[in-house]
Order: sequence, then C-alpha cells, then structure tokens
Amino acid sequence: MAQSRPGRTAPKGAKSRTPAKKQQQPPPTLVRGIKSVGSGAAHAVGGGVRGIGHGARDVSPEVRRDGLAITLLIFAIIIAAREWWSLSSWAGTAVHFVAAGTFGVLAFAIPVLLLVMAIRLFRAPQEGHTNNRIALGVLMLTVIVDAIIHIAKGTPSPGADGLEALQSAGGVMGYLVGSPLAAILTPGLAVTVLVLLGLLAILIIAGIPLREVIPRVRHLFGRSEGDGDEDGDDAGLDLPEHRTLARAGEKQKKQRGPSLIERARSKMSPEPATSDIDGYEADEAFAAAAATAAQEGSEFDDIIDPGGEHRAAQARAEAEARAADQAKRDARAAHDAHAPGTEEISETSVYPGAVPQPGAAGLSPYDVTEVLETSDEAAALAVAAVAGGVKAPESTSIVPRGEQGKLENSNPYVLPDPHMLVAGAPHKTRSAANDRVVESLKSVLEQFGVDATVTGFTRGPTVTRYEVELGHGVKVEKITQLSKNIAYAVASADIRILSPIPGKMAIGIEIPNVDRETVALGDVLRSQVAIKNDHPMAIGIGKDVEGGYVMANLAKMPHLLVAGATGAGKSSFVNSMITSILMRSTPQEVRMVLVDPKRVELTMYEGIPHLITPIITDPKKAAQALEWVVKEMDMRYDDLALFGYKHVDDFNKAVRAGKVKPLPGSERKIHTYPYLLVIVDELADLMMVAPRDVDESIQRITQLARAAGIHLVLATQRPSVDIITGTIKANVPSRLAFATSSLADSRVVLDMPGAEKLIGQGDALFLPMGSSKPMRVQGAWVTETEIHEAVEHVKRQAQPEFRSDVIQASNSAVVSEDIGDDLDDLLQAAELVITTQLGSTSMLQRKLKMGFAKAGRLMDLLESREIVGPSHGSKARDVLVMPDDLAGTLAILRGDTPASVGNDDVEDDAGEGPWAD
Repeated sequence: MAQSRPGRTAPKGAKSRTPAKKQQQPPPTLVRGIKSVGSGAAHAVGGGVRGIGHGARDVSPEVRRDGLAITLLIFAIIIAAREWWSLSSWAGTAVHFVAAGTFGVLAFAIPVLLLVMAIRLFRAPQEGHTNNRIALGVLMLTVIVDAIIHIAKGTPSPGADGLEALQSAGGVMGYLVGSPLAAILTPGLAVTVLVLLGLLAILIIAGIPLREVIPRVRHLFGRSEGDGDEDGDDAGLDLPEHRTLARAGEKQKKQRGPSLIERARSKMSPEPATSDIDGYEADEAFAAAAATAAQEGSEFDDIIDPGGEHRAAQARAEAEARAADQAKRDARAAHDAHAPGTEEISETSVYPGAVPQPGAAGLSPYDVTEVLETSDEAAALAVAAVAGGVKAPESTSIVPRGEQGKLENSNPYVLPDPHMLVAGAPHKTRSAANDRVVESLKSVLEQFGVDATVTGFTRGPTVTRYEVELGHGVKVEKITQLSKNIAYAVASADIRILSPIPGKMAIGIEIPNVDRETVALGDVLRSQVAIKNDHPMAIGIGKDVEGGYVMANLAKMPHLLVAGATGAGKSSFVNSMITSILMRSTPQEVRMVLVDPKRVELTMYEGIPHLITPIITDPKKAAQALEWVVKEMDMRYDDLALFGYKHVDDFNKAVRAGKVKPLPGSERKIHTYPYLLVIVDELADLMMVAPRDVDESIQRITQLARAAGIHLVLATQRPSVDIITGTIKANVPSRLAFATSSLADSRVVLDMPGAEKLIGQGDALFLPMGSSKPMRVQGAWVTETEIHEAVEHVKRQAQPEFRSDVIQASNSAVVSEDIGDDLDDLLQAAELVITTQLGSTSMLQRKLKMGFAKAGRLMDLLESREIVGPSHGSKARDVLVMPDDLAGTLAILRGDTPASVGNDDVEDDAGEGPWAD
C-alpha cells in the first residue's frame, strides 16, 4: 500500500506504519499545586516590579532634577563629615579613600562645589543646558587645579611614593594630567599652560567671551560706586535686564552731577513732575489667556553673537567723538556771528523748541546761549565734551531742512527725551534652536531626495528666515510641496515659504522662534534709521526678519490700512504710532484727529496739544469730523491753486520765505498748514452707523488729500468686503496686516495670502506703497507707563487748541416735529430728487427701497418745504430747488439756520484759513 501524502487524511481502517507513542502519566496533584503556587508568585513579583517601573516613568522631570540635587546634597554632607570633621568609621575611611584619592587636597573643597551645584539645580532646574555647561566648567577647573598642585608637590607617583603622597597632592586626577604634561614640557611651562586652560574653564562657567570680560567688570565697579541710598531703592526688586541697566546709567549720571547742557535746559524748561503711577495692566507685552508648562528640552542656551555689543559700543564712542568735534566748530561759528555779550540767537538760524539739526551735534539754542555766555567758550566746550556733557543726539531734527520748519506762534516747546522710553533686551543672532532647525531642514531635504542646500539664516525677533538654495535643474515647487513635511520636522505649524526671497536667488522658510523677543519702541526711535529720517510724520514700525529697525513715513504712504483679528496687535501699533508722533513732532507741525468708537483705547491721549478736537467716540460725530476734514482739504487746495503750488510743503516753504502775499485789499494773514493726521481706531463701527457718509468722506480724503498734507490711518478688526470696500482698497495703497483668522481676510487686506499664517502679538506683514511683496515685521511695543510719561510731558509744554467747527453741537440742529425719526430718509430723498431734478414717488420706492406709504409721506414733506411742487396726477412733480442749492437745503432740513449757513459761506469767501488765530 502506498504511503499517504502529507496534509491528507489516511483512509479509514488503514494501519499506520509509525509506532504508537507511549502515553505519559499525569504528574501528581502535589507537584501540580507547588508548580501553580510558584508560577503565581513569580507573576505577582514581576507585575509589582513592572508597576514600580511604570510609576517611576510617570515622575515629572522637575521632581527628577530635585532628586539629583538632593543626591548631590547628601554626598556633600558625607564628604564634609569625613574631610572636615574626620568621621571615624569604615564608611568615613572609604569616603576619604575615594575623595582624597581622586582629587587630592581638593577633597576639602568638594563639599562646597557639590552644595553650589545642588542650590543651582534647586533654583534653576529648567536651565538644563546651562547647568550642564557650569558642571563641565567646574570639573575642568578642578582637574586643572589638581594638576597644578601635583606639579607643585614635585609630581609624586603611586609606585615610588605611594597613595598617601597622591592624596596629599593632586590625587589621581592631578597625576593623570600633571605628570604627562610636566614630562613632555618643563614644569614651569606646564603650569603656564594649565593656568590658561583654567581661564578657559572660568569663561565656560561664566558663559561669556573674553572680550566682554573687561566691559562687564567696569560696569560692575561703576554700579558698586553708587550711593548706598540709591542702591537700596532697587533692593529686593526683580527688575528686567534693560531696566536695571537704565537705572545704572541714571546712577552714574547723578554721581557726575548736572552737566553744562543739562543746567541750561533746566533753566529754560521746568523739571517734569514725578508721576504717581507705578504701572498699568497693559505693561505686559505678551499676555496670553492660556499658559502651558515648557516641555523638557524645550529651553535652549542662547549663543549670542560674540563681539556684537563691543562693536556697537565702539561705534557709539566714535560717533560721540565726531559729534563733540562738530559741536566745537558750530559753537565757534555761532560765537563769531554774534557780538560779545549777545544773549539772543537769530530766529532764522534756530528757533525755540526745535531739536537741533544733525550738524549741531545735540546743541539746542539754550545750550549754545549758555556756552556763549561763559568766559572761555572753547574751554567750556572742551570740558563738556570730556565730561560727557556734549553728546551726539539720539534723534536728529524733527523736521527736514526747508520742510515744515519754523512755524508761526511757536512757543518754547521741548520734545520728550528719547531715553524716556526704556530699552529692550539685546538682539540675538543665533541660538541652539536655530542650529537644530537647520539640521531638521537638511534631514527633510535628504529624505525626499531634493538637491538643495541650507546656506544660512537670519534671525528676527519673532521668526527666523532660513535660506535654501536649489541645485541645478531643481524646480521651486519641490520645496513648496514639502511645506507640511517641513512643519512636521520642525514641530511648528506656523511656517511660511517665500519663493524666492526678494533680491536673492534663494527660497526663504520662515519658522517662529521658540524664544521670541520684545521690540521696544525706544530702541526703534533711537536707531540710526530713525536718526537719518527726521521727517515729523516718521513713525516706528518695529523690526524685520533680519533684525533691522523699520521706520515708516506717513507722508509718503500716504494713507495706511491696518487690519487683523482681535488681539493680533492693532491697538499696540496705534499706540506706538501716536507715541512716535509725540516724541518727534511739535503741535505746530502735526495735528491729529482721533476717532475711538470703543471709548477706552485712546482715552489716555485726551488733552495733548496735538489734538484739534477732543477724542471722538460717537460714530455720528466721527462722520461729521470726516466731513470737516474734506472741507479742510478743499480749503487747502484752494490756497494751493490760488498761489500756484502743488504740495503743502512747497506752500509752507514759500510762506516762511515771505514769497506768499495776501491778495490786494485782503486783510487775511496767511499761515503755514501743519500736517493733519486722522486716525480711526475701528472702521467697522463707523461703517455700521453711517456707511454712506463715512465711505464718501474716506473716498474723497484718500483720493485727494495727499498733496494737502492730510493723511488717514484706518484700523479695523473685521477685514471683510463690506467694511473694506473696493474704493477704500484702491485709494489706500499702504497696508499693515496682522494675524487674520482666515485666508479670505488676508486676501481682503493684502490682496494675497500670508496673513493667516502669522502668529499674532505684533507679528505683521507690512506692504508700503510701491512694494510688490510685503515684509514681515514684529511691531514695536510701548508700555502704558511710557505712554503716560510722554503724554504728561507734552501736556506740560502746551495746552490744546480745539477747533469749534470740527464737530457741531448736538443741540444746534432742531429737527421739525413732523419729520420725526425719518430725517435720514428725508435727506436721502431730497438729495436724490434735487440731483436728478425728478420728483417721482415711484423713483423713491425703487432707489431707496421703501414702500409706497413712506415714499408718499416723504414727498409730502418735500412739498411742505417747497422743494417739490404739488402733485399733477400720474406725472412727476416739479423740482423747485436747483442742484447748486443742495448743501443749503440739506442744512435747513437738518435744522440749521440759514444765517449760520450764510456766515460759513462768508467766512469761506473771506479766505480766512482754518488755522488763523
């Protein structure tokens, strides 16, 4: 019979050739019970051990670091008990054998080092990289000192002198390092090398380069020389770094005493009163609603650009030296131009209240006056220059030469000190996080086989732009298609790809920083770009991606649209813009109209002399103010056309030069026109209350007001097409977009995507007029305390002079009782009938979208006011008012008296400017 195949069942009844296996007998019951008990015990013990292990993994990193600190503290106590107090036991002997045998005589200092490290871990457990750096530096320094001691003791060896000789010298560490070094070099040269290595270990512990040691030591000794009372003021205060440095500078200034320049300024202007306001809720820059604990390893030790601070200090010193030399020449020239004993300076050369021109090197008219009154002018200037009294100004003249210079009725006005605004932290050019992101980008490019190289990066305050250069024949889309993979690799969802970077043959990948910086407005206004741009309408924007300061000239924009979601930074930008105007411009140069429908954003600026009307909070009054701006624009254009000038700057220069004379027979006194800045904090609220009037006024202002010196800033948190209409977008070329909630909002503001990927809190895209692509900036931050200080200063300098005709009084217009609440509809109907010269009820129904009853009532009201004639059946009514009389007719319907309308016309015909006394 053939054998059955594997996998198949044998036929029934067939005999198997394989012998049957012998059946095994089951084990006894006792053996089975013992086996079950042992297996159960093993499972129980294993499960308990595994449970303990899982519980240990659940311990937080902070508790683990505290455990390490407690362990170091225990070792410090045990070693101190043996080395300091000679613990007599077998444990003490073992501890001495290990500690003294390893570190020699330095075993006495080991408890102190362990105690210091334990305290460091207790106080700063989150700074893992810094703690590791300090531990490495301490270990290096200990080994180097052991080697020096070992060489000084004659380089004993364990074979010839025994272990006790090593314990009394540098121990095993000193023997392993000192003996080979002394054998290769001479002992004296070996000690020199070890001393230099010890200096390197100290620098590693401190975390600073060698070139910064001397400036920091000088600064430390400069602070220690202050009075005890002044040092006591800051005792116990945890001040930020920039405020501590600022107060240190103030202490040195008080120690030197008032300089020649400061005494002159104190004579001309009173000392500002000390503000009783300690702080405000809005002083914190990055206040978030949710706070999360930092993950372990998310903190990085920042690597600041070595030498950057030194180069900046050297540049400032050179600028001060050049300014001092220029000051001497200017003072001698001023002295030669005046007779001895002259106390006044010609008004044509300098004028009161003006910040000096760049050539004046910080000398105001008051400074020059006192210098000229001294017995030896050159000697006084030399002493002042050496003592630091004559210093290069942080900001140059607030006005360019020949543009908006000396204006009429310019009372002595002193601008706020630029140092009134606090300084921010130094800019970081690189950190460990940047290096880690570069490695991640390289890894992504290698994984997907893209021939591209990360060539570098530029770190900004909020984001870092990494530059990627493509290989030959590689498409740009290869990088843009990897946006989600790059975001995954760098663990950040808010990345933005620029293809290409404007002006470079590279692709930019903008990734947010894990340690973003705050850009202080004071740093922006004290920067070189602010010093060079001396226009009174120049404002501080912030910092760009490359860390450079960004200034903007509102007169060149000429209008600005600011939009973004709630909390993105619009109000902070408005505060920075107004503060920049207050810090750089006088009320005779820039006047402002502030519209604040939210009633709380701009109230702190109430009463500043730059306002021409109190802050407007009523949307209806805001519409009236915009209509007044249109009238002011028309009046300025009338003067420009009458005297033959195209821009208000040219007109003002001609007025100051005496080239513009009143017409024969006119008693008008011609004045210069200041810049007029209109700021609307919330455009959406105005468009909801009076959309037609507001849209028409904004349209006329943005179309024509550039040459008249009138500029408009519109801010809104609702960037939709019904608020930011096509007319507004067409006439407002400059845009500043903060973080938006959707791609559609970004397209409304910028006409391109990008704003939806911003990270908020001042991060914005700035698109000035003439630029094809927006630049990414971090908006400048100014605290509410600084704003109040600047406002109080300008309030002490001058009082506001409000215009009474900007906003009409609410009780000036008396609406007839038969009109009631239909005034707005009646005005629209009257305007429609008069402009079309067609008095038809059906037309009102169609155009104004109302019913027949209301349209008939409006037509009856127009008939009672003799605007239209009586009804002639189905024919249209006769219109009795010509289009030229539209303005007067509408004024009468609003309740204004014909006399007031006539007086306004007379004043306009008289040619009296709105800024006349």
